[in-house]
This record gives sequence, C-alpha cells and structure tokens, in this order.
Amino acid sequence: MKVVTDARQLPSACAFVPTMGALHAGHASLFSLAKKYSDDVVASIFINPLQFENKEDLAQYPRTPDIDIAIADAAGVTHLWLPNQAEIYPDGYVKKSAGPLGDIYEGKARPGHFDGVLTVVHQFFSLLKPKVAIFGEKDFQQLQLIRTIAEGIEIVTAPTIRELDGLALSSRNVRLSDEGRNAAQVIYRALTKAKSENELREILASESSLTVDYADFIDEKTFAHAQSDTRKVRAIVAGWINGVRLIDNMPMGNRA
Repeated sequence: MKVVTDARQLPSACAFVPTMGALHAGHASLFSLAKKYSDDVVASIFINPLQFENKEDLAQYPRTPDIDIAIADAAGVTHLWLPNQAEIYPDGYVKKSAGPLGDIYEGKARPGHFDGVLTVVHQFFSLLKPKVAIFGEKDFQQLQLIRTIAEGIEIVTAPTIRELDGLALSSRNVRLSDEGRNAAQVIYRALTKAKSENELREILASESSLTVDYADFIDEKTFAHAQSDTRKVRAIVAGWINGVRLIDNMPMGNRA
C-alpha cells in the first residue's frame, strides 16, 4: 500500500472509499468490496471541518492514524490518500448546497452538515475522478444526497456492519461509557422488532438513557413520511446517549 498526500500521485479510474479515519471493520468491509470493482483501491482520510456544526465535536473526533494505516493495508487498499486542507479547499472553491433534502432529519439536527459533506465529496471526485465510489447504508440520507452529485461515477452501496449485539459500527462508539454502550442496543432492538412507527418509538422510549431526536418510517427515495401505499419503507432513527449522537436505519420491506 502506498501512502500519498497529493491526488496527482493517485491512479485514475479507481474504486474510491472516502473516510474520516478512526477506521473499523465497517470501513474494512467497504475496502474489500471496492476490490471487486478495480485493482486500484483508493481510500482517503480527511476530517472535513465543513461538516461539523461545532468546534467541540470536531476536536473530539477520534484520530487513530497508526491503526488506520494497518486496517487499510490489511483490507486491500492500494493507495491511502492523506490530503491536506489546502489541496481539498484551495482558494476559490465553491461550496455545494444540499437543498431541501439536506434540511430535514440529520440536516435539521445539524445545520450545514450536508452542505459540508457534498462539498468535500465533490472536491474528492473532481480531484480523483474515480470509476466507482463506495458508501455504506448506515448514513442513508448522506448516501441519497451523494447520488445527486455523482456525475459519471458509479455509486456502490454496502450494508451496515454491526457488532454482535446489532449496534451499528461507528467511529463515535468509542466515546460511549459501558452503561451507554449497553443502552445503545435498544436502537437495533427497535429496528428489528417494530412493525409500526408507533411501536418503533415505544421500544426506543423504554430506554431512559436514550434521548430520541427522530424515529420515523419514510419513503426511501423521497424521504417523505411513509404512507400505506409506500412501496419501499425505511425506518430511520437518531438520538443521543452519553452526549454521543447515534444514527441507524433499516428497510422495512416492500409494500404492494
């Protein structure tokens, strides 16, 4: 694996996996999937300041560079890209707008977050020009927004990777206390057991340590509230435990 700091050192028409580091098995699964699409697998590590709505969250974001390099290498990454801010955000760069979809759910809770995500991904795509880009379903709203700017780039989705107890893997999980970690299991339990939106909320409400931000059934394509005739319904959940924001989602099956 080559570690590079300049996009000009990267292969064209590669399979690309952007990350913010603090890598775990979920990222490794994306790297492994990328190998099916190209012999050249590029992963980036860049903690994007534009997508953090407060400086404290940015400062607390975990940084594990030595572990990241080992995980990327073991999972088959051929080029690990560590860009600096000047490369990603040169003078005169244009900030992207996520539009109305960027203002609801995660966007409502984190104003400007998705503008920052789309801006950095657009910059990545412009510099690298990958053939394929791999994203996980855990950040489902982000995934749908990225599709809107992926001109000429195939977006491949990968299922959410989970702990044995069902908790979705996240770099932020390390900030949970032992008690908080146990409490977080309620999210997976709610997603797998709930047959209705009301039941989803009732199960989540059974855990006093969880402060729910939203828990809804939505139309996968439009993010509108699911109706009785919605064909592809997805449950989406977000909340706080120990001051750590946790998000998850799961398809509720097709409805005729």
